[in-house]
Amino acid sequence: MDNKQLGNEIVELVGGEGNIISLVHCATRLRFKLRKHSEANKDALTNHPEVITVVEKGGQFQVVVGNRVGKVYSEIMKNHAIKGGDEGAEGGGEKVSVVSRVFEYISGTFSPLIPALAGAGMIKALLAVLTLLNVLDAKSTTYAVLNAASGGVFYFLPVFVGITAARKLNANPFVGGAIAAGLLEPNFTALIELSGNINFLNIPLLAIDYSSTVFPMLIAIAIYAMLEKVLKKYTPDTIQLFFVPMISLLIMVPLTALAFGPFAEYVSAGIGSGIVFMLDKSAILTGILIAAAWPILVILGVHWGITPISIANFSRGGDMINPITAAATFAQMGIALGVYLRARKNKNLQSLSIAALLSGLFAGVTEPILYGIILRYKKLIPILLASGGLGGAFIAVFDVRVFTFVFNSMFTIPAYSPMVGYVIGISISFAAATILTFIIGAEGKKKEGKKEEGKAEVAATAEPAVTNMKNSQKTELSSPLVGEMVPLENVEDPVFSSGAMGKGVAVEPTEGIVYAPFDGEVSILFPTKHAIGLKSDDGIELLIHVGLDTVQLDGKHFSAYVSQGEKVKKGTKLVTFDIEGIQKEGYQTTTPVIVTNTDQYLDVVPSTFKHVNSKEPVFTVIK
Repeated sequence: MDNKQLGNEIVELVGGEGNIISLVHCATRLRFKLRKHSEANKDALTNHPEVITVVEKGGQFQVVVGNRVGKVYSEIMKNHAIKGGDEGAEGGGEKVSVVSRVFEYISGTFSPLIPALAGAGMIKALLAVLTLLNVLDAKSTTYAVLNAASGGVFYFLPVFVGITAARKLNANPFVGGAIAAGLLEPNFTALIELSGNINFLNIPLLAIDYSSTVFPMLIAIAIYAMLEKVLKKYTPDTIQLFFVPMISLLIMVPLTALAFGPFAEYVSAGIGSGIVFMLDKSAILTGILIAAAWPILVILGVHWGITPISIANFSRGGDMINPITAAATFAQMGIALGVYLRARKNKNLQSLSIAALLSGLFAGVTEPILYGIILRYKKLIPILLASGGLGGAFIAVFDVRVFTFVFNSMFTIPAYSPMVGYVIGISISFAAATILTFIIGAEGKKKEGKKEEGKAEVAATAEPAVTNMKNSQKTELSSPLVGEMVPLENVEDPVFSSGAMGKGVAVEPTEGIVYAPFDGEVSILFPTKHAIGLKSDDGIELLIHVGLDTVQLDGKHFSAYVSQGEKVKKGTKLVTFDIEGIQKEGYQTTTPVIVTNTDQYLDVVPSTFKHVNSKEPVFTVIK
């Protein structure tokens, strides 16, 4: 199908010209702003033989077509009366809902904190194992030091939330942290012990313990971000440095103590009490509902919005939500094992499933299973819901609780109490999912005519383009960036993590420079400079996509040193970008590096390096 015909069909399937407010494109996808998403035929687009996938995110309806996106975009703009960019913004359309904005705010606040919370939680689990085995005395100074290492991040969590929430809202992050610190300062915490009525400027004050709390700071920082904008607008530049933070602290610390703190605590306690009430009425039904709903919340990207509730539950007798969601997590692992045992003839699928299983068992990270396997084979979804709900019911009946933040992996089992009830619940989910998957299987009938021009099949199901390895040739590609290697399946964008665009890796950059990994030509350079396509002298087509959704920055924080069609040598500086600036705007800098013509090669094998520089191989292309 030529680009003109594909463009016409896509326009028709998104609801026609009348439903399109504006259209832009990035490295792989057409990004539509639609008046009504409900008028777009998402199923037909997803099953279209020339469309890789469809993503609805950030108020955009994104149609992923791969390398040919620029040509398809040009044909659409040439043949239809559609405005490019954000020109049509005033025309109305479906705005991102308030609920979506709230969850995005919470998610953006917690995402940077997850490594610290998970690391501290693992120490808690380790201490539980050591004391259980009588290796470490809970009254010893060694235990006290290690307990402090694990508990510090939770005690001072409001400060960290203040920093990341302010950064998410483009306010001064350290003033955000200082607002929280004011509520943990000893002079304030001493008020908690005072008897009788206490007040601030004759206004009654309810002094509460803000350590480990989350909701008060989420509300306070949202108000502070708006206050800071107003103050900056009307404050002379000569005194902004001290005046804006001073007024912000003078207003926000008392206001949080008087209003936001007590209100947020009441709301949080109410939600927690509601779940306890549901468990008391029907633990079985509540366990089934929470466990079954959890994967859906993960797919929708709103699961981090539950984290503040779970953390708030630590001080109220322990959290009961996280243990129930573990049933869904281990059900996904069971599905991965079942797929591995069943797919004996599909080595690629076996390889993906065992790697995803190990990621879940050892780290509690199951996105590769969810996006790479379960969503690819829709018949696995009922198995996930049924087996997860079954285990969730048992965990709820045993009233399992956890008192620290942990990912649900085999190493964190000692963090749950009672441990026996938790083990029974996750074992039931794991076993049921494994058995059902092995019996029912994942693979359906292969669709005909689903071979896109220049598109690789998803790594989970693709058969190698070449089966004779006797005379295979290997080409090592140097890393185009300096940074930490990230498995492609861990990238938080299903278009890349699923392998739909081709095989490769991702790099979390520590230096904001993109280098040419080989001698070749710049096949495409996007105007926003966030993505660049290269073609090597021997035919390897490479896409380097700096960050996720960074096309929205419209070139801000990026500079290009080459032009499209230019010949480059290995090591040539191609693009520079401001890592801190991009992250302050709320975007991830994780950079997928994809061989977009994967289907022309036997395999693309990532290197084993954890840290790479521009002289080290990032992966090997086998032809």
